[in-house]
Amino acid sequence: MLGVLSAGIAPGLALISYFYLRDQFEQEPVLSVFKVFLFGALLTFPIMFLQYVLAKEGVFGNGFLHSFFSASLLEEFFKWFIILFAVYEHGDFNEPYDGIVYAASLSLGFATVENILYLIANGIEFAFGRALFPVSSHALFGVFMGYYFGKAKFNINGKSKQWLFASFFVPFILHGLYDYILIAGKRWLYYILPFMLIMWFFGLRKVKHAHLLTKKFHYEKEKEKSAVI
Repeated sequence: MLGVLSAGIAPGLALISYFYLRDQFEQEPVLSVFKVFLFGALLTFPIMFLQYVLAKEGVFGNGFLHSFFSASLLEEFFKWFIILFAVYEHGDFNEPYDGIVYAASLSLGFATVENILYLIANGIEFAFGRALFPVSSHALFGVFMGYYFGKAKFNINGKSKQWLFASFFVPFILHGLYDYILIAGKRWLYYILPFMLIMWFFGLRKVKHAHLLTKKFHYEKEKEKSAVI
């Protein structure tokens, strides 16, 4: 059991550490990040229950509908909802890059519990594949969500409402595509590998751009202070 727990927790912890340490300006309080991670972990249980009920009732029998509604819509909407109402207005969310830290932490809290439960049920031999695909995909969904939350909160280009919409819609579409590829057939691996590489490429670009936005944000704050003095 200890091996399963370690294998289940390690990928999420490694990815949280990566995104947290990439914060080049004001790193978030560890306790705040951990609380958001716990929100994501606790969110796993009601979502899995809802998905179980939907599956038993055969509400989304079609693979496409299951991927985009039972999986993607439920998971991404509730993650988005928690960030919007529990994190978005919080004082610790005080620069554009912070959106990535908090949204990735929430997503990885969810992914970590989901991962542990899967490994308990199916065995530790699946740990590498789970780390490579489901856990890292949830991290990337969080990166895209957080990037647009950061742009919305700091009103980048004066498009707050559009960025808020994008913070839900983009991860929703990506998550739906990811799940649909997994159930598409025996050749799913040929499609999921390039899909993940593309997601990592654009996800890391969002991380880089969020850094640039944060750098610009701090530069403008310093200019305002200097003008007042």
